[in-house]
Amino acid sequence: MLDLIILASEAGEHADPSIGGVHLLNATFFVSAAMLILIGIILYKKVPATIGASLDRKIASIKAELDEAQALRADAEKLRAEYEAKLAAATQEAADMNARAEAEAEAIRAKARTDAENLIVRRQKMATDKIAAAERAAIAEIRNKVATAAAGAAATLIAENHNADADKSLVDSTVAQLGMRLN
Repeated sequence: MLDLIILASEAGEHADPSIGGVHLLNATFFVSAAMLILIGIILYKKVPATIGASLDRKIASIKAELDEAQALRADAEKLRAEYEAKLAAATQEAADMNARAEAEAEAIRAKARTDAENLIVRRQKMATDKIAAAERAAIAEIRNKVATAAAGAAATLIAENHNADADKSLVDSTVAQLGMRLN
């Protein structure tokens, strides 16, 4: 490498645009100069501050959206808890209503059984009373018929066996018995 440097220095004495051995007219120099100028313009126009402010606004916007999302989530959690409580209350109320309905149905069934038993007892009593009344009516009718038949038979026998003299003694004895009873 040292040989190359020596050869380059011996090559000729023409005007070399370099400062302290650094060539000024090459691509690296121009790119470096352009970058320095660009960085200078960017700093002069306060682009980093503008970018920082823009990023800060974006951060604030995102933070506000996150806060809003957290608030919405909290509201959603609250609504969820509220509706779960309402659902539990409605489920309990439905179970209570079902229990009351079953109890009422059992009470109605028990009352219907009792009413049916009472109705059967009343109907049996009515039937027994009707049978007893029919028996009494039949007995009374039979007694009336027997009494009528006996009276008719007695009248026939009396008419056949008694005459006016026999009737007179019978009437006299009956009147005498009545007289004793009245006194």
